[in-house]
Amino acid sequence: MKSEYRIFVGVSAFLFAMAALYGWWSNHTLGSVEWIGVVALILSGLLCVMCGGYFWFVSLRIDPRPEDRHDAEVSDGAGEVGFFSPGSYWPFGIGLAALTAAVGLAFWEVWVIIIGLGGCIVGGAALIVEYYTGTRRAH
Repeated sequence: MKSEYRIFVGVSAFLFAMAALYGWWSNHTLGSVEWIGVVALILSGLLCVMCGGYFWFVSLRIDPRPEDRHDAEVSDGAGEVGFFSPGSYWPFGIGLAALTAAVGLAFWEVWVIIIGLGGCIVGGAALIVEYYTGTRRAH
């Protein structure tokens, strides 16, 4: 997790520097600071600080991964990564439901947004319980 938090901290430092530069540039060019861009850059930097802080906190609690050690070999990262469903159709359904919600949001049709978000909730729940019910259930 050390490499992840370093990336997020680096991006946040860049965003804070660009907020300062953007504020100076807009004040120099326009005669007044363009606050929307400055605030957006600062909030983006704070979001990256929050994510980087989380990864830093997690990196203190777990053993170093092969990605975090300088003496690691490629073979140290071999092995099982996790379980990924080979034939699930639920991610496709969640994507269609999210598309429906996005179209409803684009045209501000609240009933379409509700249908899309409901589909996302149903699809997400079905994806979670897919291997606990039905024919794929592990005995």
